[in-house]
Amino acid sequence: MPGTLFLCATPIGNLKDMTERVLDTLNNVSLIAAEDTRNSMKLLTRFDIHVPLTSYHEYNKYDKAEELVTLLLSGKDIALITDAGTPAVSDPGEVLVKKCIEAGIKVTSLPGACAAITALTLSGLSTGRFTFEGFLPSENRERREILSELKDEYRTIIIYEAPHHLNKTLKDLLDTLGDRRIAICRELTKIHEETVHTTISAALMSSEEKKPRGEYVLVIEGKDREAEKAEKIKGFEELGIKEHLETYEKQGMDRKEAMKAVARDRGVRKRDIYNALLSEDGGKT
Repeated sequence: MPGTLFLCATPIGNLKDMTERVLDTLNNVSLIAAEDTRNSMKLLTRFDIHVPLTSYHEYNKYDKAEELVTLLLSGKDIALITDAGTPAVSDPGEVLVKKCIEAGIKVTSLPGACAAITALTLSGLSTGRFTFEGFLPSENRERREILSELKDEYRTIIIYEAPHHLNKTLKDLLDTLGDRRIAICRELTKIHEETVHTTISAALMSSEEKKPRGEYVLVIEGKDREAEKAEKIKGFEELGIKEHLETYEKQGMDRKEAMKAVARDRGVRKRDIYNALLSEDGGKT
């Protein structure tokens, strides 16, 4: 009978965030696969865990995944951990999970610390709908494509960034998205944890004045739907109602459908459009 792959969340800074369930699992699996065995060994030593450790990272994720799947199929239980946080989130673990599912191997996730969700809850921005982008691509063309997509994103945006790339990313965000509200989260759960609620332009100015330190999570306000709607209405109001109506009629709409479209554009009732046309036409429409 195949073993189970356990996705074990580890602390992102504060060791007290290690759960009892994860500790119990790490002590009882046959093997622990870790992104960086040196970092993980310190964690395992701290909790007196003496299970064999093997490396599983970005540069061996495909070949090593095959080896781990073979072990799992032989009945071994394996735990996957990352440097910090939840495995398979912006992480090579997603490859192993996919291969396990394809091979019919049971995969279970043991929840715990996650920097993206921690930062989102601290941001003061909308948490009902959000999109997680992880680290932006370093390749310029792909990076521009991603940023261009985010320009019209209404949901709150979460991005990870290293300190030495923070200035460039803030500048790219300002150039592409405009000046929006942003929460800059640093060293989450650690002694020097900091969340700054500011704007992209102010954050850029601050980061240029002092050297960024620590790992960052950027939580950025989504596009303002109401402001965009108001801007569109303002643009339509610069047209006369009759001219506005004619633009739709020229597209092949009959007058009734065109009046509905004009009312929708202007944020008013169809009856208001009808009455306005009556006034313009001297009582005829």
